[in-house]
Amino acid sequence: MDAASEALQRECGVVTEGLDAHIVTLLSCVHSVLPSPPVVSGHAALLPPSDDGVDRISDLPDNILGDIVSRLPVKDGARTAALSCRWRGVWRSAPLVLIDSDLLTVGSESDARADARRVAYAVSDILDAHPGPFRCVHLVCSSLEEYPDLLARWLHLLAAKGVGELVLANRPWPLDMPLPPTVFGMATLTRLYLGVFQFPDTTAIRGATAFPRLRELGLCFVAMLRREDMEFLLSRSPCAGDSMHPSELKDAPHLERLIIWSSTVRDDLPRLVKIGHAPSLSILGYLEPERHTLEVGNTIIKARTRASPNTTVPSVKILGLRVYFSIRNNAKMLPSFLRCFPNVETLHLESKETYQPTGKLSNKFWQEVGAIECVQSHIKLMVFYGFRGERGELSFLKFFLETARMLTKLVIVFNKGSFASVAEANSKVKPLFSTKWASRDCSLLLLESALPAGEDKWLLNFKTGSDFSTKDPFVCAVALGGCNF
Repeated sequence: MDAASEALQRECGVVTEGLDAHIVTLLSCVHSVLPSPPVVSGHAALLPPSDDGVDRISDLPDNILGDIVSRLPVKDGARTAALSCRWRGVWRSAPLVLIDSDLLTVGSESDARADARRVAYAVSDILDAHPGPFRCVHLVCSSLEEYPDLLARWLHLLAAKGVGELVLANRPWPLDMPLPPTVFGMATLTRLYLGVFQFPDTTAIRGATAFPRLRELGLCFVAMLRREDMEFLLSRSPCAGDSMHPSELKDAPHLERLIIWSSTVRDDLPRLVKIGHAPSLSILGYLEPERHTLEVGNTIIKARTRASPNTTVPSVKILGLRVYFSIRNNAKMLPSFLRCFPNVETLHLESKETYQPTGKLSNKFWQEVGAIECVQSHIKLMVFYGFRGERGELSFLKFFLETARMLTKLVIVFNKGSFASVAEANSKVKPLFSTKWASRDCSLLLLESALPAGEDKWLLNFKTGSDFSTKDPFVCAVALGGCNF
């Protein structure tokens, strides 16, 4: 890591000394996906005095002054209390924004953990002094493992003082630090992001209030030891519309998108993705047959699983899949996965490369695969990433073009450096024109990715991709050289 990147990580609260490179990457990704605070970090600029020396700002109504103070970095907001008795009251009544990175010493050469301890003490002082409410709180810079009881107290105070948005990330060790159960007492939360924690056992807190107003949930490298814990979390968040990383959706009637990023998984154990009652789920990905066991309703999806009302999720419109076309059993799962989502209109499909191929599926397999509802009747756009011109890829693409009646655009993206020239890339897609396309209105766009093979486009565009205001989170402009489609 270069000096500039390391300095940026320090500002975000990531201590890199002595950590495995894989862990540093993981922590960097966690911090990159956390929402940006609503105020700019740093020091507020002082307004120049008026020509006549009159303090016109103090003449503003209290509600406007409170709005100004609530938008300042926390240290600058607290300093306004020293101006006068009136300003002291303004600070105490303003809905406070607490960003603990604003409390770091600018340009400090001191030990990072010592600085983190000072931040922890300052956070405690602010939470004690201010009566609330807290409009937004970002706690990502404290050494939480040193003060587990203090963290529980913070959460209790935030619950009592009406926190609206909370971003809480462990800095940066241990990875299995327990999250205090007091997190479930914050009934005023509308947005919650948690990073690098072990989720508490919810067995003993079934009566907890949890999050009746929550609309956005982000779980970034949060370990859950029991599947029931995710069910508990979603059932206690009846308004939640977006979620990062949960894997079990037994009863999530308002959940709109499920984004799964599993590039940091080191073992070969499959992860269960279970979808039960999720009628609002419209965006899902990336599902990987190699890594994920998909369960819809009470049915484990296997190769040649046929579509039925009990095995489909009709609400999904945008789907992301990653497939090894050169691993026969992996590629065989693709039709079954596609059948689970009959109304998909946009498909993002990434062809993964492996150095241990086990055989490609023949054209005959795709000819005999049978009907796939979303391919035949609904998909309008497919983006195919990681194209190398292999036989397995071409066999699938031919099948797709021969059956996708509603397709209007096929975008094929090959990794930077995969081909020696544009002419070679064009020659690799030429076999697709020898087949009869089902859609007369379909166009094909061939693009070179800005990323070489082996680079994770989702990793590099994680921040943009996880922005819930983005219509299609899987369109990663960085991977397509800035191309929009």
